[in-house]
Amino acid sequence: MPRRKQAKRTTVKDLRSILRLTYEQDLSVREISERLQISKSSVATYLLRAREAGLSWPLPPIYASEAALQRALFRRVGRPPQDLSEPEWPRVAQELKRKGVTLTLLWQEYRTAHPDGYGYTWFCEKFDAYRRRANPTFRHRHAAGAVMQTDYAGPTVEVIDPQTGESRQAQIFVAVLGASSLTFAMGSFGQRLPDWIEGQTRALSYFGGVPKAIVCDNLKAGVVKALWFEPTLNQTFAAMAEHYDTTILPTRSRKPRDKGKVEGARC
Repeated sequence: MPRRKQAKRTTVKDLRSILRLTYEQDLSVREISERLQISKSSVATYLLRAREAGLSWPLPPIYASEAALQRALFRRVGRPPQDLSEPEWPRVAQELKRKGVTLTLLWQEYRTAHPDGYGYTWFCEKFDAYRRRANPTFRHRHAAGAVMQTDYAGPTVEVIDPQTGESRQAQIFVAVLGASSLTFAMGSFGQRLPDWIEGQTRALSYFGGVPKAIVCDNLKAGVVKALWFEPTLNQTFAAMAEHYDTTILPTRSRKPRDKGKVEGARC
């Protein structure tokens, strides 16, 4: 049996190279990993430690020695922060819903106000604990063939007519099987009833079968009145369900977790 190849040990020189390639050449973690022959997890870990220590590139002269750089990167490992002031977690959760806002950005704002506060890993763990307390969830277990979840993706895709050069925005219909997460997507130039029905039927054709239920968004073209147990469906949408011998279950308003699979697939 061949011997397993020994992993390359990361040196301080490698750490400097990681910072330089990230901030000077704007390379990705994968590209740095391939160039330096270091695992992607190691590259990502050292970049995280550098962010927690407030380091970028070029390094200040005080980090010219290897010992100084190592102290800066590893001084907080496993130790609690000196400033135990916690952010306003409800505000963090609200800000995170805004487009373009990330947990890293919010942590950087927090550290600007609290230089000796929580590191990035601690910040994420504390926020995750708050989110579990504020929004308790249970795990959906889907049996094979039980559910197909459908919705339209939020962002549109630009489509250019090669003959006229005309540009139009296409809506993206997404369908996902609950058990396998097999995903189907198609584009259309609207979210009208014909587009909605065509998306459902093409998805069923692609999957090669019909689930027991279709969990869908409360699209006005297909759902007249959204009630979880007694929804009022558009007549054409109801006829489609009867034809395929399946059940339509529109989700509750503002409850994306009712169709979590398709919500994840459409991002």
